[in-house]
Amino acid sequence: MLYDARGYEKIYIAPGYTDMRKSIDGLKMIIGHDLKLNPYQKNVLFLFCGRDSSKIKALVWEGDGFVLCYKRVEDGRYHWPRTPAEVQNLTQEQFDRLMQGFTIESTIKEMMPKSIY
Repeated sequence: MLYDARGYEKIYIAPGYTDMRKSIDGLKMIIGHDLKLNPYQKNVLFLFCGRDSSKIKALVWEGDGFVLCYKRVEDGRYHWPRTPAEVQNLTQEQFDRLMQGFTIESTIKEMMPKSIY
């Protein structure tokens, strides 16, 4: 589920540290209070990460109930944005980069080459 998010209309990330002991009700409160979003949106994936960046949770409303997913990578860490200014709504490309262990934004930037003359 977490590696193919193409079925979702939007993917939101909760920047910063989330207490990974929270279950569905606690994560719903974060979505509503901190992110100012409606947790009852169908086809919307919400992602959370704790201090230990090797664990993430995903919450999805399916119309009749919530699905809560938990993933722990055995070797490595997710490069999770820690401030709201960094990112909240992810594109599919950014989601793919995050799930592969890369930073959300590419570190390769376009530039204008300096003239060699």
